[in-house]
Amino acid sequence: MIVEKQFISAEDYWEIMQQPEYADRMVELVEGELIDMPLPNPIHAAVLCTVSAAMFIHVQERKLGRVLGGDAPFVLERSPEGKDTLRGIDIAFVSTERLSGRLPRKPLTVAPELAVEVISPSNKAEDIEKKIQQLLKAGTALIWIVYPDLQSVAVHTAYGSVTLSEPDILTGGEILPDFAIPVHEIFADA
Repeated sequence: MIVEKQFISAEDYWEIMQQPEYADRMVELVEGELIDMPLPNPIHAAVLCTVSAAMFIHVQERKLGRVLGGDAPFVLERSPEGKDTLRGIDIAFVSTERLSGRLPRKPLTVAPELAVEVISPSNKAEDIEKKIQQLLKAGTALIWIVYPDLQSVAVHTAYGSVTLSEPDILTGGEILPDFAIPVHEIFADA
């Protein structure tokens, strides 16, 4: 007897996450399967705060949209076979044009224009690469992968990637005009 694998849709994921046994767990939905995510370490948290604070101030002063943190959930892929992908993004920027009005209580169905992932020792290179491709395919224009151990930032767009280190300045390009932070400042508390 062959048992067909059951995949979870984005809607089913949301219902599952409302159950008490998932109250204190960080879980993503990757191609229809639930994936547990470990809690971040203090260095990850410090770098996350530095980048998100700089982005938040910049975005608020210019009324550009919203900066979301804490692994805000985004539906990145829908599949007819039920292999939906819903990812938590460490820091995300969504413009007012893409998302106006009140934030929903459920996962967002629009991709962020800018996604930031801070790498922890538990992250696997294959999963990060898959997440980059899923974000780009969903319509994210700019992705920053922040490496605290290397004190560098890999900047990804649909046109390629570049890695920045201590003497460089990380900018928001067309997504966050005039945003700039020296790379060494990102890691000041790390």
